Amino acid sequence: MQSEVMFAGFGGQGILLSGKILAEAAMEKGLEVAWVPSYGPEMRGGTAYCMVVVSDKTIASPIIRNPMHLVAMNRPSLEKFAPVVKPSGVVLINSSLISTGAGRDDIDELAIPVTEIARELGSVKVANIVALGAFVARSKMVDFESLRKTVKEEFAGKEKFIPLNMAALDRGKKMALEGTPSNIPRPS
Repeated sequence: MQSEVMFAGFGGQGILLSGKILAEAAMEKGLEVAWVPSYGPEMRGGTAYCMVVVSDKTIASPIIRNPMHLVAMNRPSLEKFAPVVKPSGVVLINSSLISTGAGRDDIDELAIPVTEIARELGSVKVANIVALGAFVARSKMVDFESLRKTVKEEFAGKEKFIPLNMAALDRGKKMALEGTPSNIPRPS
């Protein structure tokens, strides 16, 4: 079993952190993992992305042209990466910032207003964690309890942030499990 996800959005949205946490949660379960972040001028404002590959066998290449899944935190990321997602993959759309769908009938498209949810929780900085919780709940790429443990470990030196991040993770899961397929308009 091998699965891949592309996390993509604006620099500063915690894209790389989401991928890192997912990779660590998979390692926690003894799976093979590759995490390939993109660094560069994207750090604030441009498009940032990372790929996470998880497998129960040795990973031949960490570079994947057609990932199984996509978490799109902004419209440029959806437009760039949704066309290459494998059929039946999960495409999570941050509907707070994206008002259109991927335009495909062969994917599991889920639109969740992760930025708005994060704002309701107290900080837009946890929008990535809301999205991560929703994605893992929907895709089942890793065990959700392993993800919770990894998030706690990630913020171990900053204990005051743990409750907010746990709430964000759980709210994302709740939205994904209650959610229905995206009903946002398709691109023209």
